[in-house]
Amino acid sequence: MLRYLYVNDLPRFPLLRDTMFRDRTEQFSKRLGWDVQVNAAGEERDEYDALNPLYVIWEGADGRHGGSMRFLPTTGDTMVNDHFGHLTDGVRIESPLIWECTRFCLSPGADRRVSAALALGAGELMAAFKLEHYVGVFDPRMERIYRLMGLEPEVIGTDGEGKARIGVGLWAMNDAAFAPTLKRVGVTRDISRGWLRYSLAGHRSDVAQKMPESA
Repeated sequence: MLRYLYVNDLPRFPLLRDTMFRDRTEQFSKRLGWDVQVNAAGEERDEYDALNPLYVIWEGADGRHGGSMRFLPTTGDTMVNDHFGHLTDGVRIESPLIWECTRFCLSPGADRRVSAALALGAGELMAAFKLEHYVGVFDPRMERIYRLMGLEPEVIGTDGEGKARIGVGLWAMNDAAFAPTLKRVGVTRDISRGWLRYSLAGHRSDVAQKMPESA
């Protein structure tokens, strides 16, 4: 299932929390070789994890992390504005209708349904919070994933060539993307919305109780 958790909620799900940050180490530090901070517990965390972001997390049947993304409003500190201004010609991306999406992470061995589930979660957040866009930094690896999901961004700026190429993009709300994404995940829109209500309300909803075991 999808969980939508602020960082303050993570202590209620210690296994999910710990496996998420360790999977981030596996992906960003070990596999991609990014210059990221890894603590003594083997967890990849940065300064934006301390700003009470909202995480969309796929939780497996065993309670472990399957994949996740991190969201922050652009009215506060964001990675795009703090570190990638050269990709936007120095223009700050700042609006209550735009959130930043970062740290797209898949656990080792995650199937394609997890990527689709994270895209679904992003769509549900956008609809529920009446957002107009997400902004984020992407690399060639993510461009391929976006194409597979039919969620290619409007590119604001790029730098570099080949595998070193990075860009900043904007993603708009696309209601037409819900139907194929729900099909890939294998759930109904009612269940998808129920996951969001359940997480943000902090108690078990009827929809969450009725979700299939495969979810």
